[in-house]
Amino acid sequence: MTDKLHRILPTVQKPARYIGGEYRQVIKEKKDVNIRVAFCFPDTYEIGMSNLGLRILYGVLNRIPDVWCERVFMPWGDMADAMQENDIPLYALESKDPVKDFDLVSFSIGYEMSYLNILNMMLLSGIAPLAKDRGGLDEIVFAGGVCAYNPEPLADFFDFFVLGEGEDVIIELMDIYRTAKQEQWQKDRFLKEVSKIEGVYVPSFYEHIYGEDGALCEIRALCGAPKTVKKRIVQSFDDSFFPVDGIVPSTEIVHDRANLEVFRGCIRGCRFCQAGYCYRPVRPRNADTLLRQAQQVLADSGNQEITLASLSTSDYKQLEQLALPLIDFCEPRMVNVSLPSLRADNFSRELMMKVQKVRKSGLTFAPEAGTQRLRDAINKNVTEAEILETCATAFSGGWNNVKLYFMLGLPTETDEDVLGIAELTYKIIQVWKDNATNKKRGLTINLATAFFVPKPFTPFQWEAQITPEEYTRRVRLLKEQLHSRCVDYRYHGAELSFLEAVLARGDRRLAPVLLEAVKNGARLDSWNEYFRPEIWQKAFETCGVDPAWYAQRAYGKDEVLPWDTLSIGVNKAFFWRERERAYRGETTPSCREQCSGCGADKLLEGGVCDA
Repeated sequence: MTDKLHRILPTVQKPARYIGGEYRQVIKEKKDVNIRVAFCFPDTYEIGMSNLGLRILYGVLNRIPDVWCERVFMPWGDMADAMQENDIPLYALESKDPVKDFDLVSFSIGYEMSYLNILNMMLLSGIAPLAKDRGGLDEIVFAGGVCAYNPEPLADFFDFFVLGEGEDVIIELMDIYRTAKQEQWQKDRFLKEVSKIEGVYVPSFYEHIYGEDGALCEIRALCGAPKTVKKRIVQSFDDSFFPVDGIVPSTEIVHDRANLEVFRGCIRGCRFCQAGYCYRPVRPRNADTLLRQAQQVLADSGNQEITLASLSTSDYKQLEQLALPLIDFCEPRMVNVSLPSLRADNFSRELMMKVQKVRKSGLTFAPEAGTQRLRDAINKNVTEAEILETCATAFSGGWNNVKLYFMLGLPTETDEDVLGIAELTYKIIQVWKDNATNKKRGLTINLATAFFVPKPFTPFQWEAQITPEEYTRRVRLLKEQLHSRCVDYRYHGAELSFLEAVLARGDRRLAPVLLEAVKNGARLDSWNEYFRPEIWQKAFETCGVDPAWYAQRAYGKDEVLPWDTLSIGVNKAFFWRERERAYRGETTPSCREQCSGCGADKLLEGGVCDA
């Protein structure tokens, strides 16, 4: 295989994606290894190597002496074609061994539109896609990641899913697999044992029953499996593993910088945000711990930028206590400190002025909605006055570049709300004219709108998505109001977001559709170069599945949802109450102001959320 690989690499784009050999990759002697894990990321090398979760689990697994975890990424189209033409199976970067030769094959799934990449990677590996066609203990395929919170569209393909954070679960899984391999268990016995691990969901142990109207009406637990699988969390985040000596990519990646995870969870509760609920409860790292980790990772990696990462970094209580000494460390080394996920209601000009000493970047804010009524409905908890005041502060400090993110199609949205986006944009332009200290460079506003997708485990999980045609009409309505040359408006494609909604709220009946789409050549759908909606349309028609049933239908309050077997710790009743508050235009305070009783604090051993 090596000779064939050497021949085809000069013929494909970015061959560095496929060669491995990076500084800090983990190489082990095969004779010393008992369990080999292929950690598969269903997107390109540049995307996967930017993923902090991959780096964490890669480090956790390779710290186990008899386990060797290697990386596998989805090849770009030219490489995938060349591999098939030359009979080169998908391989791991570290050893170049075929994925099919590994004991365990694991996927990290963070985006619904990567589902077809998973099936393509299985086929490129020579692995049977359907779990029922894989009989041996050496053919175990499992997955984790955000999309595991509704794994049902993929249930037929995986032996089990890990729900929640995997740092502790993965070690327990290795312990059971080691015993199973030594004692030569049958696959069914292994699955029964792993189903006893908190946070592990074995889909074959659950029967889904549908009513005459097509709706899911019952989920039956079989083989002694728990009725509800509760997600796992890291209890002591301050003590959890962080890869300070991670792999240094040999080629440029999407987020080519060091990432420092300051806390998990979110205190806010925006009603559209799946991550904000699924990562609850809030667990911060101590500022001293983070500073030490930052110094180590920068010294080891040579990165010239470090990002303080979280769902809402400006909500970190020790932000100044961390940022100021970090800036003092980074500035003489010409390392830029980046603070993403800023909120307009707690923006600090003084801190940002210090952060931007090395390189002044643009500011990014996500008002999400153009009117206060709609911001209250989605519980964004930020006012127009706060947005404008923050922009005035930034412009007076020399900033001339602002990114603004909004959504179209949010529940209760009207044309007035759409036009409100344009009105808010022009108010920001006027604020720049009134406050800018550096007008020679001019103002740039990068305005982006996304198509709202209802996601499981949010107050809007029951909502219908508007049609692509209606979304496109609202895009045009907004675009017609944006006449200023300083505004660059871009929007997400309607067809891709429609499919995302189908898969996000889908059930097991979508498995044949996925297989049919792959059979007809679908792959790399999140990339414009490869997305072909007609393949999906044909697959739905061939399988007799109506995609609008999943995306454009409002689910009933008492309807059984495909993900009802799973629990993220937040009460379903809480989600419904939040939905009702949305329609009344009522906001819910942040966790720091007042506990809303969502139930996530019960996941903590002490029962107290550190919001």
